[in-house]
Amino acid sequence: MSHLTRALAGGLLAHALPAATWLPPVRLLTPRLAGRGGARHVALTLDDGPDARSTPLFLDELARLGCHATFFVLGAMLQRDPSLGRRIVDEGHEIAVHGWHHDNALKTRPGRVSAEVRRTVRLIEDVCGATPSWYRPPYGVLTAEALFAARRDDLKPVLWTAWGRDWTASATPRSVLATLSPGLEGGATLLLHDSDATSAPGAWRASLGALPGVVGTCRATGLTVGPLRDHEVYSPSTSPGHS
Repeated sequence: MSHLTRALAGGLLAHALPAATWLPPVRLLTPRLAGRGGARHVALTLDDGPDARSTPLFLDELARLGCHATFFVLGAMLQRDPSLGRRIVDEGHEIAVHGWHHDNALKTRPGRVSAEVRRTVRLIEDVCGATPSWYRPPYGVLTAEALFAARRDDLKPVLWTAWGRDWTASATPRSVLATLSPGLEGGATLLLHDSDATSAPGAWRASLGALPGVVGTCRATGLTVGPLRDHEVYSPSTSPGHS
């Protein structure tokens, strides 16, 4: 095994190849970072909110489905609509950190990512009365600074095992479900968006429309759908060989 392969398998990727953490082969080598969890559970995660135009509709649909999720919020969005953050928590969902703005960490000045992670954590605590446990960097770019900030604030970094490509103008509920379907398996962490703040206008409608199919498909095969807190990402009971 080469030195690079050992580094990847050992979870040192964030230091060695920060721009590559979003790539499927890299996430395959780092199951914890990808969010690989318990064999009978699927984690549902939603990014880029909260958004007054769309997040309430997602909360309504999740309530109808009897399903909880993890919402990775942007601090700037939460500051704009703090009541939505409180509603997320009050309705039993998990709230997590996506950053303050949706910036690529490789293109920001040193110190900014660290400061904005801390700022978002404090806003979540002040507004929602909850302490976040998870951090997902925008674009999946986990730099050394971002990793340091996450560890400093007791956040576990997590990406995804499958996404719905729901951020494009051409996305539909059918396309989102079809894109996700190969990854609808036990241990998966699914990435969708409850806001179009960083996506094509109105793209969130494709995700919202796909939710019943996503949840229904998982349940039909005996899988439970829920938030990351129930996903056993960092549990020894997850798949062997995880980083």
